[in-house]
Amino acid sequence: MATGPAVAPGATRAAEANKSYSFELTVLTSLFFMWGFITCLNDILIPHLKRAFDLNYVQSMLIQFTFFTAYFIMSLPSGTIVEKIGYKRGIVIGLAAAGIGCLMFYPAAGTRSYPLFLGAFFVLASGITLLQVAANPYVAILGSPKTASSRLNLTQAFNSLGTTIAPLIGSVLILSVASLTVTGLAQLTPDQQIAYKIAEASSVQVPYLGLAAALFIIAAVFAVIKLPAIEATVDTNAGGEAYHDMYPSAWKFRHLVLGAIGIFVYVGAEVSIGSFLVNYLSQPFIAGLREADAGKYVALYWGGAMIGRFIGSITLANLRTGRRNLLLFLVFLFAAFLGYYITKDVTESVIYLAFVAANLVVFLTGAGKPGKTLAFLSFGASILVICTMLFSGAPAMWTVLAVGLFNSIMFPTIFTLAVDKLGPHTGQGSGILCMAIVGGAIIPVLQGFFADTIGIHHAFFLPVICYLYIAYYGLKGHEPVAGVAR
Repeated sequence: MATGPAVAPGATRAAEANKSYSFELTVLTSLFFMWGFITCLNDILIPHLKRAFDLNYVQSMLIQFTFFTAYFIMSLPSGTIVEKIGYKRGIVIGLAAAGIGCLMFYPAAGTRSYPLFLGAFFVLASGITLLQVAANPYVAILGSPKTASSRLNLTQAFNSLGTTIAPLIGSVLILSVASLTVTGLAQLTPDQQIAYKIAEASSVQVPYLGLAAALFIIAAVFAVIKLPAIEATVDTNAGGEAYHDMYPSAWKFRHLVLGAIGIFVYVGAEVSIGSFLVNYLSQPFIAGLREADAGKYVALYWGGAMIGRFIGSITLANLRTGRRNLLLFLVFLFAAFLGYYITKDVTESVIYLAFVAANLVVFLTGAGKPGKTLAFLSFGASILVICTMLFSGAPAMWTVLAVGLFNSIMFPTIFTLAVDKLGPHTGQGSGILCMAIVGGAIIPVLQGFFADTIGIHHAFFLPVICYLYIAYYGLKGHEPVAGVAR
């Protein structure tokens, strides 16, 4: 799951150069795990609440609409808040707000109110938005500037770990409650059906109370630890005035505008596929899995993004052949473990490893060129989604799950290409790209509409269009063009 830029433009280091911040960085890393975990837990709640409230696909996708709309609405206010109260206090308030959002799940489930659930999602996502705005800059300044890149990779890895573990835990604590099939539910009396659905809705109470407790504890830790101050600086880039006269706004840069569209469709496609997976894999013509079992397979989708990110980091780094091969072997070993742990089947884990190998081939074909690699990954993702629409059974299941591998580095690559050569407009460009994350709110609802009208199987044509656009951006759209945006 994309988490936005890791450092705020214009932030300066106020930390002591030789001081160790190991404990502070450990606590900070836990934040990346937590918001990855909470965000991907939505993929488990969508089918669960759809069943509990008898929702259609559009109505159930309002969960993602509410969640990601909070990013769009609260990003700029969050920046203003941290400027006024400081980054450390911003982290504490963000954690507290997210904890309050988790607490709101208790009355929402108790009263069986879907609007109250949506309100809880909005408060929770607002807290996470503030948390990201306040926490991201600290990753860069807690330690030596020379090791900032490794710290960024570490925190992103833990974010991916959270997105991988969430479906596994959510399936056990939440989806396992939904043990009755539609036929079995129909055999109950109306009163028994109501009681069962109340029990379904209430199953989220304990897990989210636990999340609230964890968030409040982390907030308390941040309230007492000492963190270096972060101060804004004024851009003194040479020739800045002339640059501003020529390009008065980041919106004038064509490759940035196209990149913002790329972020919009990427986040939308990634979130949309993840949101539909449980319902999709539960279809008799796909895999016919129980929702609790389908939820575990979602971990392969998000875990694939983590594995692909590792492969990308290794292949793009300047490493000796022996060390690179060793690291790739360890990644494949982890992929084999994850595949077998979830499927409990040697054949299926081998199938998953075959897609991991295909992902490695794509990275090697990209030859370290970001635009080219992005295009190949996007073409690969679009082909996989087309295949899942053309096939049924195991081929349809594995091709859609393998898309996660190809999602891996799309977000940071699009982001990096889009802010290239923006000069003093880099900060504004970053803000525009972060607001484009609202694609995670819009595209799942659109796919929900098509799932209700033409069926869930063929509604995946929408992510195909998204990935084809990203492929275009990787081939041509990212190239800075002289002049202004048109």
